[in-house]
Amino acid sequence: MRWKRGKSWNRSFFGKQGARQPERTVYLRTLASLTSPSDVRSVLQLANRKDLGASRIESNNIAFAQAALGFRYADLHLVTGGEKDLLIADRRPIGEASSSPRYSEFHMSAGERSMLRLSLELTELRNALVLIDEVDISLHPWVQEMLMLELQRLALRNQLQIVVTTHSPVILNTVPPEARVFLTRVDGEVKQSPTYRDIIQQSLYGRSNDQLTLLCEDEEAEALVNGVLDAALPELELNHNHLRIGRDTGKDEYPRYLEALGKFRKLSGFLFILDGDGEETGNILESRAEKMGQNAHWLLLPGEASPEVWTWGLLGRKKEIYSRELGFSGAHALSVEMDRIDQMYGHATDKPGDIAKNKLTTLANLSGRKVPDILRRIGRIEANDGELSPFRIELSEHIRRWRSLEE
Repeated sequence: MRWKRGKSWNRSFFGKQGARQPERTVYLRTLASLTSPSDVRSVLQLANRKDLGASRIESNNIAFAQAALGFRYADLHLVTGGEKDLLIADRRPIGEASSSPRYSEFHMSAGERSMLRLSLELTELRNALVLIDEVDISLHPWVQEMLMLELQRLALRNQLQIVVTTHSPVILNTVPPEARVFLTRVDGEVKQSPTYRDIIQQSLYGRSNDQLTLLCEDEEAEALVNGVLDAALPELELNHNHLRIGRDTGKDEYPRYLEALGKFRKLSGFLFILDGDGEETGNILESRAEKMGQNAHWLLLPGEASPEVWTWGLLGRKKEIYSRELGFSGAHALSVEMDRIDQMYGHATDKPGDIAKNKLTTLANLSGRKVPDILRRIGRIEANDGELSPFRIELSEHIRRWRSLEE
């Protein structure tokens, strides 16, 4: 398949008068068409032909198929007659010395036939655009992963641009986020959505029905919530494997995520964790979910700002407890260091949350710890009759409701 030339094809290229428009082969394949029984049956007509030819498959084709399928082929032939052809394979499974009998496409699984046909058609392409629709059709998840690995290697080796469509989370996880394009249908039109972060992608495309997903605004909030869960989950007879917790770049993206999750009826297994100043965002989530006939679930962390601001204040209120936890000799030693750090950042003009984060980083360096480790420990301590106890109760109640729905 080649792009058709228009009348002005060679008149201008990227604004350069007289520059020739480059040409490249375009390969288009829908894997679903490879599995059509009628397509396979059509080669039965080869049996009545006398002008058949046979050719061995080139080594590049065999290497591609073996890598993607995990089979060891002793021999591959392509029987041709006119415009029709038929694959004949002689397979020796990996680890076995003896060869299995020859067999044709009639006896191949749809997945094996897809891989062999793809290998025949792709490995000899150079500088081409490759379009593969429904690349995961009839393929085991392990084969999907191996196929994508081989396609990426082939793209680098043969200078190919490869575009595939899929609904498979396995395929999505084989390519970096910047290579993923999400399409959605809005009011009858197909539009591109911004790339989802990993935790949203896993909820939309992964097996999320048996896990509750918690989305936090940043790493510090995630650490606090993990500390609360350390204290709460044993009482609930659960562990961290029953939950999926992650973070995003901020609450501004939450409404967009809610609409995507609501479209696939995923909101019942999703909990938005907002910083103390996020009540307005929570109300927006509720309003948008209500329009979709669903419920939005969200909780507020304590305080009226970011978790770092709340944590810095907490350390000042409970120096006696946390001086020991942070390795200081006593409340006075911790107080001296905190006063010095407050003075150091006294004239900073950036956001209070950023200032508090830098204060915590400085204190963590003095104690030989990392900020998320400190926050997780604080979350664990404060969840038990401390300032995070109300949050723990709300979170535990939500988890119980979610479990009752799952059961």
